[in-house]
Amino acid sequence: MNITIDEIDGGVRAHVAEPRLDAALAIRFKDRLREVVSRHGPLILLDLSEVNFMDSSGLGAILAIRRALPPGRRIELTGLTPNVDRVFRLTRMDMIFTIHGAGDAPAATEAEA
Repeated sequence: MNITIDEIDGGVRAHVAEPRLDAALAIRFKDRLREVVSRHGPLILLDLSEVNFMDSSGLGAILAIRRALPPGRRIELTGLTPNVDRVFRLTRMDMIFTIHGAGDAPAATEAEA
């Protein structure tokens, strides 16, 4: 599971460098994101700009992370490709998550080692 972490104002950006977020990756994705949430915060900006396909398992993994967030922490999304954006709109999850368009998400301040 290839996720890079960059510090941003108020938290971190977790960039998912995978073309698919589906049943084959959902468990590893969820485990990796739990690590990120436990070490960083209060904002986790999930960058999905390289994810071209997401199925219900991928969506379920993101929802599970959101539900498990400790108080005072939040997950927001950015970089949704057209197919991934469609999944969020069709399932009405665009009403649940804060989704940033191009250019309105917090910028990275420095790379984490």
